[in-house]
Amino acid sequence: MFRGNHPTRIDEKGRLKVPADFKRRVDELYGPQFFITSMDGKRAELYPMKEWERIEDALAKAPSSAARKFLDVTNYYGQVVEMDAQGRLLIPQLLREAAALAGDVAVLGLQTHLAVANDEKHRARLAENPLTDADMDALGAAGI
Repeated sequence: MFRGNHPTRIDEKGRLKVPADFKRRVDELYGPQFFITSMDGKRAELYPMKEWERIEDALAKAPSSAARKFLDVTNYYGQVVEMDAQGRLLIPQLLREAAALAGDVAVLGLQTHLAVANDEKHRARLAENPLTDADMDALGAAGI
């Protein structure tokens, strides 16, 4: 399970060094292959290939129009990427440009995958859309 935020940088070549805590988890459970994509172009989502294949299996059971839209977006931004020997992943250029992924980034653990966001823009989104009492009530109904 990936948890927390591990701020880091994307280098001038567009490579993200996977933070050590996350890399250990990747090495233990997944191996070096990832599908890097986005659902909205605002941040990169890094799926270990095993997790992405679970999504693809579920898509086979989803309504075809919704699955097609999902695949149109995720394939537009997405590429299969292999982590190099130094633990770096090359973020696809189209996605780097769309999400302004250069310099300081937040690497967020989202249970089964990682999200990479421009740190400044992510903080602004959190401030504009804070967790509300209604959100907490909805989560409470789910036992959280």
